[in-house]
Amino acid sequence: MRARRAGPRLLFGALLLTATACATGPALESRGTVTAPPGDSKQLTIGTAGFTESDLLAQMYALLLHRAGYRTDILSVTNRELYEPALESGQIDVVAEYAATFADWLNTKVKGSGAPPAGSPDLGATMKSLRALAAPRGLTVLKPGRAVDQNAYAVTTAYAARHHLKTLSDLGASKLPVRLAAGDECVQRPYCEPGLKKTYGIHITGIDPKGVGTTPAKQAVQNGQDQMVLTTTTDATLGAFGLVILQDDKHLQNADAIVPVVNRSRAGSKGVTGALDRLNAVLTTKDLASLNEQVDSWRRLPEDVARNYLKSKHLL
Repeated sequence: MRARRAGPRLLFGALLLTATACATGPALESRGTVTAPPGDSKQLTIGTAGFTESDLLAQMYALLLHRAGYRTDILSVTNRELYEPALESGQIDVVAEYAATFADWLNTKVKGSGAPPAGSPDLGATMKSLRALAAPRGLTVLKPGRAVDQNAYAVTTAYAARHHLKTLSDLGASKLPVRLAAGDECVQRPYCEPGLKKTYGIHITGIDPKGVGTTPAKQAVQNGQDQMVLTTTTDATLGAFGLVILQDDKHLQNADAIVPVVNRSRAGSKGVTGALDRLNAVLTTKDLASLNEQVDSWRRLPEDVARNYLKSKHLL
């Protein structure tokens, strides 16, 4: 671990594994409606899933909560199967999640893998489903932010200009043959090849299984081997490969707005929610992509990038 300046303490997932193994109590699925008043612990643990964007959000949450009078630790746990139960039990108090993805994950946990999806392209409907799933588990889902990290499709700027493409509808109307660099699961996922064909009429000739937003996938589009790549809306490196995202104008992708999720019994107070809502009001998808770039490409520390951003928005 690198030496760190004064700031929120960084803990490790091994601590969580040990504590989780010792946890006891009634199954959360059997608990009824939560009626106790929201808690306001002054010592809070913020979870991060260990990738750049999650680390940045955790650092910003920690800094805002510290400013609001809370002491904070940051716990890095890369597996949702571990950090979500820890959030329920109060070993983690706050985590940044993605609305549709988290709704579907909780829905599968409660209803099984065959259940209809809870997430959708409609943010309002997704949030309603997510909150209904989260509340019985002692979790409060705060307001969704302006930043969205969802699947996106990118082509080279030259290809877009040559064929007058700004949206996925434009690409479908062009009838151009498209070889898509993506994960091998793309052939079955409704948001990927089947959805591109059904929703947009895009002529997919094949899937080049190079992964989602990986460097080889973007290079394959850059050099013309493929015509389009599956990536995300906060991908910080598209410009370096000469790529541009085509707008999902018919909303094929689910509403993965970034939402803070808190343990209600420990961090459901107005002090916590008010501090985190301040970030949600200003952080945009474009901002988050820029912050990711500063860490991934410029090799800056997430804590420094987070602090500078909050200062630039007069939040610190």
